[in-house]
Formats: sequence, C-alpha cells, structure tokens
Amino acid sequence: MSRHRIGFWYRFTAVLAKPPLVVLFKRDWRGMEHIPADGGFITAVNHNSYLDPLSYAHFQYNTGRVPRFLAKSGLFKTTFVGTLLRGTGQIPVYRQSTDAAVAFRAAVAAIESGECVAFYPEGTLTRDPELWPMQGKSGAARVALLTKAPVIPVAQWGAHEAMPPYAKEKKLRLFPRKTLKVLAGPPVDLSAYYGQEPTAEVLRQATDTIMAAITELLAELRQEPAPAELYDHKRARAEARRKAQHAKENDE
Repeated sequence: MSRHRIGFWYRFTAVLAKPPLVVLFKRDWRGMEHIPADGGFITAVNHNSYLDPLSYAHFQYNTGRVPRFLAKSGLFKTTFVGTLLRGTGQIPVYRQSTDAAVAFRAAVAAIESGECVAFYPEGTLTRDPELWPMQGKSGAARVALLTKAPVIPVAQWGAHEAMPPYAKEKKLRLFPRKTLKVLAGPPVDLSAYYGQEPTAEVLRQATDTIMAAITELLAELRQEPAPAELYDHKRARAEARRKAQHAKENDE
C-alpha cells in the first residue's frame, strides 16, 4: 500500500501516537530497505512488551507501507480503541471459537489485495526468561504458504525497558530515555515448502524457519548469541508441574 492510500484513520492514529513516541524515546531503526515497495507481504515480529506494537508500527508507518495487525476480538468492543482498530483495518482474532478461521481468511484476502499483514508468531508476549523469542504458532506460516507472499522477519528490542512484560506494576519507566530498536531482514526463504501438503510437520518446519530468522535479527540487535533452542512454554510448564509434584511427594 503506497503512502497516499494510507487513509484517514491511520493518519489520525499516527497524529496521536507519533509525537509522544518521538519525544519520549530514541530510535535505532534498520532494514527499512527490506520492506517491499509494492505488493502484498507478511511481517513476522517478536513480542516482548505491551509497548512494542507501537514501536514496530511507527517504524513501518515511516516506510509508507502500513501493517494490518491481527488483534484480539475483545479490543474491537471498546468504544475508542475499537473505532481506531476498525478504521485502520485491523483484523479481529476470535480465539477458541468457530470464527477462529475468519482472521486467516481476512489475512489472505488482505495480502492478495496488495496489503501488509503483521503477525506476532509467538501469539503472546514471550515467556522466555531472557526475552528471546519462543516457539511460534503456525498462523504466519500457513498464510505464507497459501499466498506465497514474502515474509519479512522483524526483530525489536528496547520497549521492554520502558514496560517490562508481565510486570506486576504496569508503570512506564520513561527516564532516562530508552532506545526503541527495530531491525527488518530480507525475506525468509520458504520455497522448500511450496507445493507441499500443509501438514502439522510442514507448518512446524516453516514456522521454525521464520522464528530462526527473527531470532538471528534479535541477536544482532542485542549483540549477543541467541540460545541454541527456542523456548518451549508448554514444555517448561509441564516440567514445572512435574517438579512440583515430585517435591510434594517427597514432602509426604
């Protein structure tokens, strides 16, 4: 989507959000040249703060290719935020319902009409203790294989310093000024999976390929090596339950 087609509601939202972002934060933006100038595409972004969607959206808005986010359906029910989400064309996700597939159909339609759809493949804020990306869910890979659209990996870092994930107190820590870092990379090569039946294993491999690209970019931003394996939250919870049960049995 070219800049002249961004539309009133996206521009209105930018008028509200950009001034405080510019004043309160420093920026380290890299890789804008990887955002396609035209045609539909997907961005796959890591998530470690409630603030980082604003950081990423600011980055991409300045490229002239605005993203359409997949957002929880409940957010669309609020008066002001819901109006902005609907006006800017965001896509509601109905979790645990028969309407769950609607978001994927809407994402495919948006991409085929030449728009950008942004996915947070982890599905939620990372639970990794060191804030590295977790294992991803298959939605981005599923849409990518259906559309064969470019998948641009995007890593971001720094928003967590202003608003840590899962902090007991949701207070902004604005001073000293934090630097919001965003790095977009070249398209992820998923051609090996084109033409294959989208089985659970194929989708898992494609998703892992996307997450590996995001993690590599984040390692560059953080200037430190990434872990050998992505954090598996389900496995970690199962292990924690096993240890708790073992400790309980030893106490009896």
